[in-house]
Amino acid sequence: MRDTDVIQHIKNLCTERHWSYYRLAQEAGIPYSTISNMIHRTNIPTIPTLQKMCDGFGITLSDFFLDEVSEVHLTQPQQEVLELYGRLSIEDRKLFLAYGKGLGKIQ
Repeated sequence: MRDTDVIQHIKNLCTERHWSYYRLAQEAGIPYSTISNMIHRTNIPTIPTLQKMCDGFGITLSDFFLDEVSEVHLTQPQQEVLELYGRLSIEDRKLFLAYGKGLGKIQ
């Protein structure tokens, strides 16, 4: 992946989740100025910064660099659940999972 691809991929992940860069900064626990400089000045993030952003997105660093995602066929309701989950904050994701486990009586 080229340097510009890293920044574009971060932009795409924000777009997919309907997140602002400010929201990414909050979710990742990094200063907004770091993301702003990266986006507007094409500064490439360090690995620790990229790891924090991946944590904020709820993906692994290896997922970030995967060129192709294996094809999985999901039903429309399953796609909706994943989309909703992707829009949640980290704390809300924990609540979402706890609620889902409670509904399914899964421990």
